[in-house]
Amino acid sequence: MVRFRPLDSWTDPRGGQIERVRIDNGIIAMEVLSLGGIIRSLWTPDRHGERGNIVLGCDSIEDYLKQDAHLGAIAGRYANRIANGKMSFGEDEYQLDINHANHCLHGGSEGFNRKHWHMGQLPDGIRLNLVSPDGDMGFPGICNVQLDYRLVGNNLYMEIFAAVNKPCPISLTQHSYFNLEGSDSTSNAEHQLQIDTTSMLTLDDSGIPTGMIDASGSLLDFRRPKIFSIVQNDEELVSTSGIDHCYLTNGSGSEMTRFGCLSAPESGRSMTLYTNQPSVQIYGANHLEGNSGTLKAHHAICIEPQQLPNGANQPTLEADPWIKPAEVYHHISRYEFKTF
Repeated sequence: MVRFRPLDSWTDPRGGQIERVRIDNGIIAMEVLSLGGIIRSLWTPDRHGERGNIVLGCDSIEDYLKQDAHLGAIAGRYANRIANGKMSFGEDEYQLDINHANHCLHGGSEGFNRKHWHMGQLPDGIRLNLVSPDGDMGFPGICNVQLDYRLVGNNLYMEIFAAVNKPCPISLTQHSYFNLEGSDSTSNAEHQLQIDTTSMLTLDDSGIPTGMIDASGSLLDFRRPKIFSIVQNDEELVSTSGIDHCYLTNGSGSEMTRFGCLSAPESGRSMTLYTNQPSVQIYGANHLEGNSGTLKAHHAICIEPQQLPNGANQPTLEADPWIKPAEVYHHISRYEFKTF
């Protein structure tokens, strides 16, 4: 049984109210905002059965609007980077909002993370809906999005459907910053990461894919769990200030496959991700410092299931992110929480 408790709303200085609701199934509890589909807090038990918050968040709407780290939000219309903010479909060319170096990152400066979503209740969770107008941040077509967060036992399910009335690439991801040691911890250093796949994208200095490689035997081979700091602080990753890399899941799109597991030795928490998305970006919060309050670089870890970065401009790659008017975009991910 899932219990629902509305919390006091926040007044958005841009206009309107930000709804807040807490849902709790007795094992997992979470607070969700109507701003950006944000998961503000996510409470899971440690090995002693004590629940603690394992995601980073802000204490006010003003702080959320100041930061550009997409804390806990849905990133879209297109997660990750689109090179030079340019893309084309047939004879139609599009210039998107440029908000990161020369690229469009996570849908632009006013992406889905900053939008007001309509919030409703499900028997086991929360449903949020958003209508993005034609031309929003340069993206073509009216885009209708349905986002469900559901608590089932020790699992958080995130499921997203989207449809457009013009061809448009869509890639939506949940951008929570996880620290499984709990909110008192300010470092991801002792976390251990395990990833089933060794297929990766090679990236240029600005994070745009240039090809694919097999990481077997390399620093970024996580088939056996590795302590995050050992990899993050290696000289090989100086240019990115740590891990900010994309792994290919080899998923079919129709069913979820296991991607890997993040664990924390002190709390005994683990989180295993299953997803139907073709790739997952691993980001070590390398540039988080200065975004809000006491947040620090390498404070947490983002594990972002998504379509391929710059997928709209990668015709040689297998995954095609362009959604046509007769099609429906579907993303489902399951986060399983256990202790050891």
